Amino acid sequence: MGGRFAIIVIAALAAGVGFGFAAQAMGGARFAPAVSIIESVGAVWLGALRMTVVPLVYALLVSGIGSVANAVATGRLAARALALFAGLLFLAIGYAIAASTAGLALAPIDPAQARNLIEALGGGAVSATAPTAAQWLSTFAPANPVQAAAEENIVQIVIFAALFGFAVTRLPQALRDPLLMLHTALAEAMVIIVRWVLYAAPIGVFALSIGVASRAGAGVVGLIAHYVAFVSAITAGSCLIAFLVGAVFSRVGPARFAQAAAPVWTVALSTQSSLASLPVMIARSRDVLAASERVVDLVLPLAVAVFRFTSPIANLAVVFFLARLHGVELSGADIAAGALVALAISIGTVGLPGQASFFASVAPICLAMGAPVILLPVLLAVEVIPDIFRTLGNVTADMAAVAILDRGAADDRDERLG
Repeated sequence: MGGRFAIIVIAALAAGVGFGFAAQAMGGARFAPAVSIIESVGAVWLGALRMTVVPLVYALLVSGIGSVANAVATGRLAARALALFAGLLFLAIGYAIAASTAGLALAPIDPAQARNLIEALGGGAVSATAPTAAQWLSTFAPANPVQAAAEENIVQIVIFAALFGFAVTRLPQALRDPLLMLHTALAEAMVIIVRWVLYAAPIGVFALSIGVASRAGAGVVGLIAHYVAFVSAITAGSCLIAFLVGAVFSRVGPARFAQAAAPVWTVALSTQSSLASLPVMIARSRDVLAASERVVDLVLPLAVAVFRFTSPIANLAVVFFLARLHGVELSGADIAAGALVALAISIGTVGLPGQASFFASVAPICLAMGAPVILLPVLLAVEVIPDIFRTLGNVTADMAAVAILDRGAADDRDERLG
């Protein structure tokens, strides 16, 4: 599912929107039965995607926590790297919340277009009374994990999976390894199902978009363009933050950091893959940043395996946009729950392919914050554009981590020698 497939999905989106406009122009009522049948195909595709969310999130978190625990066990440098990754992810979440709120205030969604789209989707603005602190805290206790899964209570699922994952790491190796292998296998099986479903993405996106466009009209194009610009701008901001963190908190300075990162950015732009960028990241970190081989050889593979700086930024931006679009009033508790899930998801979904990770990452945050997910498959078609900035931000943050940790290792050596 490379760039060629992404072009096919975008073409399917354009075709669906075009046919929807044509049906509306030639008399919507006359074509309504046909559009309804086509939409039902899209609904089946959306359901097939959605059915993987709960088991995938659960399995990825348990296996992800196990891999992180194993990384900590490899030594002090790995533990420091994971602590730095955690700090950067908290920085990313704070930036995402602030930037998304400010971005929607500076470039608000057109109310008329949003209203038409919501009506086309057959819904209305969502409103709810903000829970008290006691009520909010009580929802965190997964009294019945099976019921939480059935009700798609993602926050409770995340908490249960995290507790179970940490408990598994405390077991003797003879018991721990089979359990982690089982959850890794479950996650891989879910990924295979997601890939199967995504092979039908052109059909699903076409079916969903034709129904939306036939009822919402031309405004849906403006909303999609607004969405792409909004998420891309916020995710692009993460690239600048990662660059500044790497340049300021290391010994290399902005000019040398940019010199080291420039070829990495080129590879990231062309491949949209952090893994594909790993060899050039290693070479530039050694040759230009002059980082020690010990730091580079441990930190960069670890970062590619368990760290994705832009994940909470882009994912929260998507959910903030969808919430505003659907008229969902986000309370502080909703945002806190979304931030918790975004943090957990950023650990588990690092190894997923791009289009699979989009739905698997964003849908749980939507469920946690109360934002409808019905538009996610349509937005998946244009994810190829924001995904460019996701990859750029990730590789920049990975190299920043190397530069910072190499400075810390050098300081330790200086103290011992002094």
